[in-house]
Amino acid sequence: MRIVIAGAHGQVARRLGRLLSARGDSVTGLVRNPDHRADLEDDGVTPVVLDLESATVDDVADVLTDADAVVFAAGAGPGSSKDRKDTVDRGAAVLLADAAERAGVRRYLLVSSMGTDMVADGASPEGVDEVFTAYLRAKLAAEQDLLARPELAVTVLRPGGLTDDAGTGTVTLDRHVERGSIPRDDVAAVLVALLDAGRDGAVVELVSGGTPIAEAVAAVP
Repeated sequence: MRIVIAGAHGQVARRLGRLLSARGDSVTGLVRNPDHRADLEDDGVTPVVLDLESATVDDVADVLTDADAVVFAAGAGPGSSKDRKDTVDRGAAVLLADAAERAGVRRYLLVSSMGTDMVADGASPEGVDEVFTAYLRAKLAAEQDLLARPELAVTVLRPGGLTDDAGTGTVTLDRHVERGSIPRDDVAAVLVALLDAGRDGAVVELVSGGTPIAEAVAAVP
């Protein structure tokens, strides 16, 4: 497959890029910082420097030509403002979807977050600071925009709290799961399995568990 990853220097994204390139897939990684190119090249990923906060749809669509799928794994990151939660976690995801449609790429995997349901219908969850609330709202808005597009086969993955523990290869994956954590290794492995499964779309939540990843992905209704 040819896969394009947005936010390719992120911790989950780099793990994903290494897994895909190691098995022979062609992987292109979109990054904003040109200093990150060497890291991606070391991972076997072809870097493209493109700032999704300022790029045009045509800029991005040119990179997506002949891709089999796109993965949005970008994020404004810790310490960023409420405004950048919107421009990156929502706006850049939407731009990538616009570009995918223009380039004729149907499959789109969105890495979102558990907890987006807490801000549905404009709710403000108790005990959650305003910046994280803005992040959840941006993620939910991106989900809603993408899932409303009939030209895209969108799979939304909502992982729990991310850790740097070694992956176990076993998870809990379903439409709704109890809150928990998940190693980044296992998130990347689940993304690979979702790409291989060729699903037409789903919204699934992911935490650590006891089911082998391939079985967990195959069992999602």
